[in-house]
Amino acid sequence: MEKQSNTKFAILGLLTTGCRTGYSMKQMMDDSLNHFWKISYGQIYPTLKSLLDEELITVQKQSESGKPDKKEYELTQLGWDALKKWMETPVEEVALEKNELLLKLFFSHHQSDEAVKKQLESYLAKLLDRFKTYEAIEEMIVQTYGDQGDAKFWLMTLDYGKRTTKAAIEWAKDAKIKL
Repeated sequence: MEKQSNTKFAILGLLTTGCRTGYSMKQMMDDSLNHFWKISYGQIYPTLKSLLDEELITVQKQSESGKPDKKEYELTQLGWDALKKWMETPVEEVALEKNELLLKLFFSHHQSDEAVKKQLESYLAKLLDRFKTYEAIEEMIVQTYGDQGDAKFWLMTLDYGKRTTKAAIEWAKDAKIKL
């Protein structure tokens, strides 16, 4: 499926987590999904409009004194059905990761080993920070959500991030040794 199509389903999925406004969706994206799926703020509202046009969601306007109307979105049965069908459809391909460090490393015969070592050290520091962030997120999920339905799936998703980050940390350390 194309990215826009998956963005559509990411928005439908966000509605199942209690996110009802574009703002709350963006917050959830920044706090959670952004580690593995990026949606810009500028994509949220056009996608919501498209979902409304397809009758996959409804919207209710809530008046707030002195503020613009707040729009709250909700899945329709058609939206639930579309989301469920998408989730049951096998993944078509394993996504390729764009990695600036690997691109630079590929052409590194044009720079000194010391420059490459600095790149690897910087990358390793970022990976270690990411791993600490994942550990903090894991602790928050366990403490806040415990055995709630979504928690085990959030933890599975997080485990993927932790494992791939740990593998990247090991790779970066090994690459430094090879220099």
